[in-house]
Amino acid sequence: MPLFDKILIANRGEIACRVIKTCRRLGIRTVAVYSDADAGTLAVEMADEALRIGTAASADSYLRADRIIEACKQTGAQAVHPGFGFLSEKAAFAEALKAAGIVFIGPPVGAIQAMGDKIESKLLARKAGVSTVPGHLEAIPDVETAVKIAKAIGYPVMIKASAGGGGKGMRIARSDEEAREGFRSASNEARSSFGDDRVFIEKYVEEPRHIEIQVLGDQQGSVVYLGERECSIQRRHQKVLEEAPSPFLDAETRARMGQQAIQLAKAVGYYSAGTVEFIVDKHRNFYFLEMNTRLQVEHPVTEMISGLDLVKEQVKVAQGEKLSFKQEDLKIDGHAIEVRVYAEDPSNNFLPDIGTLTTYRPPQGPGVRVDDGFEEGMAIPIHYDPMIAKLIVHGATREEAIARMERAIDGYAISGLETTLPFCRFVMGHPAFRSGKYDTLFVRDHFRPEYLEGNDPGAQEAAALVAAALAPDQKQTNVLGQEGAAPSSWWLLRR
Repeated sequence: MPLFDKILIANRGEIACRVIKTCRRLGIRTVAVYSDADAGTLAVEMADEALRIGTAASADSYLRADRIIEACKQTGAQAVHPGFGFLSEKAAFAEALKAAGIVFIGPPVGAIQAMGDKIESKLLARKAGVSTVPGHLEAIPDVETAVKIAKAIGYPVMIKASAGGGGKGMRIARSDEEAREGFRSASNEARSSFGDDRVFIEKYVEEPRHIEIQVLGDQQGSVVYLGERECSIQRRHQKVLEEAPSPFLDAETRARMGQQAIQLAKAVGYYSAGTVEFIVDKHRNFYFLEMNTRLQVEHPVTEMISGLDLVKEQVKVAQGEKLSFKQEDLKIDGHAIEVRVYAEDPSNNFLPDIGTLTTYRPPQGPGVRVDDGFEEGMAIPIHYDPMIAKLIVHGATREEAIARMERAIDGYAISGLETTLPFCRFVMGHPAFRSGKYDTLFVRDHFRPEYLEGNDPGAQEAAALVAAALAPDQKQTNVLGQEGAAPSSWWLLRR
């Protein structure tokens, strides 16, 4: 079956550019859509065709399914790749595309619907035999009921919005009073952010690690997992740095998590790329959090250690092709780390610092990949997520990957605005990260803004601890926990 002739990318920035790169290699023409704020961006320049779909506000552009479908009809695009965010997990969008005779490069509508609600997805996971966090998985009607349930579960608890995402609508409560306040604030935030104020409560896992499993399935029912990604370095419950494989998991835990991720995917008839997210405690007990029915921001680290192009696999699956490999064919090759380069000021609580890239020169070299959507002289729009780029490195070992990332960050020239690069450089040198003994509270426990100014009173002591804290080298294993070699990587994707 031939590949699509033309694909429209219903997104912007670095992910639009990244999809265009794969389509070029596949000989597929591309269509970019853009708002007024993105008229001169890199994706518009790179695509074979580009159409304006609205003003700067995402509600008048990237969230307008009708305009995206009309753009497909005007250009003859046979399929749409949604990237991440915007319409990527909107079942109604996938349904509208199908009704218009346009292929959605993603999972079936039923899977999007099933996994789109946190309460329903946890109930489905439990039914599928997937480990879930103890808790009350029904919508809680009022404050006093919330307190009663929290006490029954046992403090600390996490109060969560059913329709939540991106760290919104989440509160930790360690007492009755905190449960009352947490219920009110989580409900209010959920209502304003998602138009849905339902919340539920589950046990809060102490010293939590956020580890996710990448799955990939075809329309014939085959599903595999491609190892895991460690995503525990976060601010405001949002990821800033990811690595693969996790320095914390052992082969047995990896295999059990992978098999449970496959069970869940098969239970909802999943195909295409997707991610099953888990919270993991200090004893390696793991619990289902949610499933993201799309390509993840951090997918490049999985590509680097697996040798696969996940966008290419999505396109092949969307046109009905079977997966060309089985679980036993997949290997873990070395170690990869990704840092997200945001236009944010880490010394000011990571607040956005929008401006113009007066200098922009990304690093290059062996094992270095940069996924970006901007060039020198371009402005970072205030209307969207402030991500400038993703910097990804690969090494034969975790230690080599860390050293390579340090050199790459040092060689990344950006001026005109503040970015998260200094924070990411700080993380690379911290003994908690180097030892692999860190969790989602890293920023709270280890970071202070003054550290970026060289005024860290414990810096010398920390440096002395690094060598002693380093974790032992981990063996190269495949995703079933077996030692072995890996396929060659394709991943050097610079323009």
